Amino acid sequence: MTRKKFTNPNLRSSAGAVFGAVLKQLRESKGMSQGQLAILIPCSRPHISRIEAGTRNPQEDFVLAADRLLETGGQLIDLWKEIDWYARVEHPDWFRRYAGYENKASKIGEFQVLRISGLLQTERYARALFSGGTAAGNSELIEELVASRLARQRRLFEEDGPLLMVVHCEAAIRTMVGGPEVMYEQLGHLLEMSQRPNIVHQIAPFSLGERFPFGTFVALVTSPEGRTRLYSESLDQGHFIDDPREVQRRQRTYDLLQAEALSPRDSADLTRSVRGGLLSMMPSKATVPWHKSSYSDNNGGNCVEVATTHPGRLVRDSKDPEGPVLDFSPVAWQSFIDAVRTGRLH
Repeated sequence: MTRKKFTNPNLRSSAGAVFGAVLKQLRESKGMSQGQLAILIPCSRPHISRIEAGTRNPQEDFVLAADRLLETGGQLIDLWKEIDWYARVEHPDWFRRYAGYENKASKIGEFQVLRISGLLQTERYARALFSGGTAAGNSELIEELVASRLARQRRLFEEDGPLLMVVHCEAAIRTMVGGPEVMYEQLGHLLEMSQRPNIVHQIAPFSLGERFPFGTFVALVTSPEGRTRLYSESLDQGHFIDDPREVQRRQRTYDLLQAEALSPRDSADLTRSVRGGLLSMMPSKATVPWHKSSYSDNNGGNCVEVATTHPGRLVRDSKDPEGPVLDFSPVAWQSFIDAVRTGRLH
């Protein structure tokens, strides 16, 4: 297939929808279903569905895999590179200075109390936050603020992107924003982003009690030259601390918080547990594609059902479809499958 260069200047206004439509057309031209493509990439079928619907921005590794599998000759990757996925917009005046430092940072350390870090938010989660804040009722301003927040995330995927270390208070992953479906997607995205080599995610559990050192959002931003600045927020403005001695004191406090927080692995397990609990609250739970073993029958035996979601696997008792659901990471589930196949489990 001849490589085609995309130069349409109107792509920026509907980047996700345009890319999704092209991907769907190329997939269907190969006679391939979403599920078949998902197995080959590999990823989940809902992930492909969201990309084709324009509600999730694809990452480069996904596009390269799809390009190869659909034999587009570089058509998809050319389109992906041509689109400005996170067009930059103006930040609020009080936030602009911090955004400038963040954009050039080599390392960022954050502590979040009630909200997921803005650098790790999904589009739907961010929109729900702004829709219930001071921008409520102003759809144009809400979309501008969402675009601004998503634009900040681009740096995480760049080759020289910063090391991002985020400590969330346990309340951040448990506070419902936008409803269970939005939170389910958000926590899945958090788990996925935590697997990136430049992102470290930890949770400070409720059991820390009075040992929480900060009562508000705090960020320590280190420049490529090694200078660190501290930024925090009050109700309606941001605050900077540039004094090296004061910054060093706050850095030490943050380091101690990291030491007391759950490890990245335990933090992922807790996030996965909270996410699994949300599934029983979702009215669309019945639409998740559940599968039983071909050895199962309809006599009510000891059977389980499995569903593929992004980025994990769900397991429930087939006799109690409205009951609790377990959520496993892809690595844990694959380890289990390998153990069964090799006879290490009875």
